[in-house]
Amino acid sequence: MSRKGKNHGRPRIADMTTGRMAEQENSGHVPKERTQARREVAPVSVKPFQVRGRFLTAIALRMEGGPLDEAFYTALDEQIEKSPHLLGEAPLMLDFAQAQDSYGADEIRDLVARLRARKLRVFGAEHAAQVQLETLAELGLIEVQVGRDAPLPKSRGKTSRADRLLPPDNKVLTRPVRSGQVVVADRGDLTVIGPVSSGAELAAAGSIHVYGPLRGRAIAGVHGDETARIFCHSQNAELLAIAGLYRTSESIEDKFRNRSVQVYLDKDKLCMEAL
Repeated sequence: MSRKGKNHGRPRIADMTTGRMAEQENSGHVPKERTQARREVAPVSVKPFQVRGRFLTAIALRMEGGPLDEAFYTALDEQIEKSPHLLGEAPLMLDFAQAQDSYGADEIRDLVARLRARKLRVFGAEHAAQVQLETLAELGLIEVQVGRDAPLPKSRGKTSRADRLLPPDNKVLTRPVRSGQVVVADRGDLTVIGPVSSGAELAAAGSIHVYGPLRGRAIAGVHGDETARIFCHSQNAELLAIAGLYRTSESIEDKFRNRSVQVYLDKDKLCMEAL
C-alpha cells in the first residue's frame, strides 16, 4: 500500500514546468532563455535497488540413511498431513549429516522430484558429500552452510562501542498478522495486539508477546538470546523457537492448546507453561 509523501513503485521524474510564469511587467513577453529553462527537467538520481537482510524459517528434512522406499514417502505424507502449513509454506532443505554415503545421484534426483511433486519448497542442502552436492547443484539446489538446531554459542568477543550504544528497538504491532507476512524486531522485543494467522511468522531478537490467537510461527532470541521468552493468549502455533531450539505443532501437548502460555529455555530444553 503506498503512503503519501513516499515514492513507491517505479520512480517517476517530476515535471518541473507545470506552473505558468507570470507576465513580466504586463509586457506579455518571456525571454527565450527563460522559456527554454522551463522545458528543462531537473536531474533526479534514483538508486536502482536496495540490499536488505531477511529472517526466514527453513525446515530441515534430516535424512537418516534408510531406504527411500514407499514406506519413507508414506511417512512423509503423514507428516505433511499433520503440519500442512509448516511444511507446505516454509522453505525446505535436506540435511545429509547422517546419510553422506547412503544416496547416489539417481536416488537424490528421484527424492527431489518427489518432494517437488508434493509442492514442498526444497531449495538447498547441508552436510552433503561433494558428489551429492554436484547432483544437487544440477537440480538447482544450493549448499547451505549455516543451518543449526541448537542454541547459538554466546559470543565471548568484545562488542564494538557502536553496537553497545545502539538502543533497543522494540516493535509494537496493533493489527492482525496475516498468512505469508513476516514481522521482525531485529534489536528488541516484538508485541502483537491481535491474531497471528497460520502461515505468518514473527521473529525477534528479544521476547515475543502475542495478545491474541497465535497460529503461525514465533521465533524469539534470533541472535542467540537464551533468556528470551514467548507469551501468547491462545496457543495454536505451527512452530515455537527460542535461540535455535524449537517445537512444532505436533510435538506440543494438547493441554497447552487454546490457552495462555509462556515458552522459555531451561538447560537447553524448550519448556512450556500455562499462565
